[in-house]
Parts: sequence; C-alpha cells; structure tokens
Amino acid sequence: MIIKNAISNTSTKTWIVIGIGVAGIFIYSETRRRRNTQKAVIKEDFGAFVHRFEILPFPQPPPPAARLPLSGLTFAVNDNFDIKEYVSGFGNPDWEKTHDPAAKSALVVTWMLKNGATFVGKTVMDELAFGITGENLHYGTPTNPLTPSHIPGGSSSGSAVAVAAKLVDFAIGTDTLGCVRTPASFCGILGFRPSHGAVSSIGVLPNAQSLDTIGWFARDPSILHRVGRILLRLSPGGLKKAKRLIFAEDCFQLSKVPKHKSVQVVKKSTENLSGYLPPKNVNIGQYIASNVSSLKGFYEPSANLQHGTSTLKALSSVMVLLQRYEFKTNHEEWIETAKPKLGPEISARVLEAAKATHENIKTFYKVKTELRSALQSLLQDDGILVIPTISDLSLKLNAKKKLCTEFQDRAFALLSIAGMSGCCQLTIPLGMHDGCPVSVSLIASHGADKFLLDTVLDMYSSLQEQVTIASNSSPLPDTDGDMDTSELLKEKGNAAFKGKQWNKAVNYYTEAIKLNDSTSTYYCNRSAAYLELGCYQEAEADCTKAISIDKKNVKAYLRRGTAKEMLFCYKEAAEDFKHALVLEPQNKVAKVAEKRLRKLSG
Repeated sequence: MIIKNAISNTSTKTWIVIGIGVAGIFIYSETRRRRNTQKAVIKEDFGAFVHRFEILPFPQPPPPAARLPLSGLTFAVNDNFDIKEYVSGFGNPDWEKTHDPAAKSALVVTWMLKNGATFVGKTVMDELAFGITGENLHYGTPTNPLTPSHIPGGSSSGSAVAVAAKLVDFAIGTDTLGCVRTPASFCGILGFRPSHGAVSSIGVLPNAQSLDTIGWFARDPSILHRVGRILLRLSPGGLKKAKRLIFAEDCFQLSKVPKHKSVQVVKKSTENLSGYLPPKNVNIGQYIASNVSSLKGFYEPSANLQHGTSTLKALSSVMVLLQRYEFKTNHEEWIETAKPKLGPEISARVLEAAKATHENIKTFYKVKTELRSALQSLLQDDGILVIPTISDLSLKLNAKKKLCTEFQDRAFALLSIAGMSGCCQLTIPLGMHDGCPVSVSLIASHGADKFLLDTVLDMYSSLQEQVTIASNSSPLPDTDGDMDTSELLKEKGNAAFKGKQWNKAVNYYTEAIKLNDSTSTYYCNRSAAYLELGCYQEAEADCTKAISIDKKNVKAYLRRGTAKEMLFCYKEAAEDFKHALVLEPQNKVAKVAEKRLRKLSG
C-alpha cells in the first residue's frame, strides 16, 4: 500500500548566472529562499522531507516463525536512493526533471522492507550530495531539533533531522566526505559509516564512488545495531574480543570541547567494563606521515611534519581532489546538458570539479591503499581509534563564506581519516556543551564493522552515565604562590626547553604559574613548549592569558597566530600576526605569516 503526500515546491524564485565553467558548463545560483508559506510544514516535520509517502513492509511470516527483526520500526532515506516508480531527485529539482522514475527500489530499501520496517518518505539533502552543512536552497534547510539556529549538517541532513526529531526510528543516508557523521554529530544522534564497499550501493546515485558509503542513523544503539546486522549481512554470534582504545591526541587539539567532556568521558566509561585494555595515546598525524609515503607531495610548502595537523590537512586535500575527479567523471555530461540551477556553495564546488584532471589520480588511490594498510597495522582486529567527530561545536545558519571555509578545513581534517582509509566509523553523542551537541567517533579497521557495532552496545549505557557526571563538573582551578620560587621554576623550564625536553618544560612553567599567575612571560613560555608538543589549544589559551596581562607581548601574538593557523582558524591567525606587526613593524616572521594567511583566508 502506498499513500502519497508529497511536499511540492511552488514558491517563486529569482535566478542569476554566477559563472561559466570549463567546456561551457553553466552554473546558476538561487538568490532567494522559499517564501514563508512553508513555515507550517517546517514546524510539523522540521523540513526533513522532500516527499512523504508510505510503503508497507513485506508480510510477517506465520507462527511459529519469529517476527521480522525490524517489525514496527519506521524509516526514511535520502533523496538519492531509488524508490520504485519515483524519481530520485538528488537534492536538485533539475535532476528530478531530467530523469525517469526508478524501475525498482534500491537494494538496501528492499532489505529494510523485507525485514519488517515501514518506509515513510524521502528526505532533504545537500544538492548532488556535495556539501556537509545540510543547507538546500531549493527545498529549504531542515531544522536542527536541538539547535534550530544552527545547521543540521549534511549532506544527509533531512535523514538526521527526521531521526533526531523522532519522526522515524532510523534513517539511511550516504557518506562521502562526512555526510552521515557530520549531521549525526550536530543533531546529537548515533551515526554509522560502514567500511567502504561493505553495504550495497545498487540503486543509489553516486557522488564519488571510491569514497561513497551507505550509512545510517538512530537514536537507540540497539536499533542502530539491528539495522547494521541487516545492511552488512552479518551472521549472529561470534567470539568477543578484548578492546584497545587508542586516543588520537593531536585530533583532540582541534576540538573546541573540553577534554573532561570528551576524552575523560570515554576513558572513565570503560574503567568498570570488562574486556577493555588500558587506553593508549597516539599522534595520528605523525603516524600517518611516517607510514603513508605517497602523501608527501601534498603538504603545503611551509608544513612541519612534526605537527600532526599538517598531515591531516594534506590528507583532506587529497580526499577533496579525488572527490572532484570522480564527481566530474560521473556527472559532467549531465551538467553540460542540463545546465542545472544550483545554490552558490554547490555551484562553486561543481565548478572546481569541472576543472579536475586525471593528473595525480594514481597517487590519490595509492594514498588510500597505504592509509588503509597503516591503520590496519595500528588497529588490527581489536583496536579502536578515538577522535572528535567534528572540531567545531556547530555553525550558525547562513554563516559567512570565510567561516564556512575554515569550518570545512577543520572538519575534513578529521573526516578524512576514515574517508580515505575506508575504515568504519561510529559517531556517538556525548551530551551538550555551550548549548550545542557534543560527540566523539570510534574508528575500527576496514571490515571490523560488527566489532564496532558490538562495542557501542557494550559501552553506550556507561558512556551516558559519564556524560551526566561530566556535565555537572568542571576542571579544578590553579592556585597562587611565591614569586621568587616561580622565577627559579621559569629558569628551569627555559633550560628544559633549550634541551628540547618539551613536557618537562611545560611542567616547570606550570608550577611557576601555580605560584604566580600574574606574569605574562610564564604563560608565553609555556605556550612555546605546547606548540612543540602539538598542543595548539593549550598554546592558544596561554597566549590569550599572556596578552590579557601584557598587551604588548609580541611573542604571545606570534605564538597565538601560529596555534590558530594550525587549528585552521586562518582569519584569526592573520589578525594576530597583523597585531604583532603593529608592535614590531619590521618583524619578518609576522610579515611572512600574515601574507601567507591572507591568501588562505581569502
């Protein structure tokens, strides 16, 4: 039985041509959103759906056979999944107009129906699955139920919102550069990106096939697990393995969430659980730099390989270049023929893809192969890499282009680890911070999907207990002390720094600050040691404190600028180097850095 209740888009639009791409491709940009006549629909379903209609599941088998595993559950899918007799819109009206209805449904949709789930509609997504903000100028941006003034994340925005708003029990989307993991994080729900190739993509429109995966969302870990067993065609049972949690300390430097609400929550949640080995730390950027030799040609000229973020930035740039090449291969003919109307952000991405060439394509695939092998060696069959899902808490709707660019750079640095390796990744919500959802991600080896799904069932309850505890606690403040002793400790710190004993230097400076927290130099010196350790957030915080004490501390501005650049905050970093130049107009370091950052932020 099919009940049709489609949401139509009848609003007036104004369109302007914003550019002509390679081979005469015209790209358009909508200058107005839908009129407010659809506000009632957004309030009712959070703007999550493009089309709402129902497809009932296959009949239940007669007793004594067991009920179907997904019986009683409802689900939705992105608008790039085929549904028999419907056109897959791919998030764009022109795509829908120029394509025929599907002859049959996507294989994963059929699997869900055969296992008892009821289909209730197709959801809004970024156009052509080419974004991670979740904004769509044609069908509107789905409203994030937890933070309505912020983006829901994309490209599978409607599917995530439908789950977070309790409109469905689970939803299925696609993840190319982070299109399931990002909205799961921003909407405060569970999201699973399986190992690349583990779930059939038959009947699903591709963006970039060597990066595309079929992922899914749920609020309940048991539902996430049940859906996963069917999509991954898993057999029941299997031996339980010990689990090794490995924390990517350099990745948490990119996160704006305090560690007592992320790292410590995960560590404490496993202390009283059986089967977990003592956690370890790794600088994943340095590990990748040492084990993925084909990445060397993609570092920026000024990159320091000891700083893990330089490697992650190089990795993410390869990921983006690979996506552009494969998108062009898949859709260039349609773009040239249909000349689609696209939103400005998507227009820019399509134009970049149109310029893609096959140069370096073999190296892109070699990076993927080497990275998968490197992570397999690190994780084996019992290791779990713990990283922040996204560095930013969220991004406000209609954010300025420069903010979006920096947000994207920071996001892709983290998302590229699983994206380029093809490893499976699970996003887990960890409550709220500053009014926005918080999450971490667990990454396991390619093919270890069952192991990862079993892990979330095992630790989810304990995690949520620790989230509650962390939300009611805060780090302990430092104390004051004696001036003379603090100077002696500072000198010891300086000696340790000169001897390249960075951790020891940090400890000495920290003890000096405990005794005397009103000296700018102590904070500034400790920031230099933190920079050497790749602890950029700590370095930034120390410089900010040093500047608050002494607004003419040039070194503090230079070091804070360096820390912010490593955190991909280019505009803010440029401002710090500019300020240093005001104080010291001939400072060569500041001149070079300010010029470099002006290009990056522009």
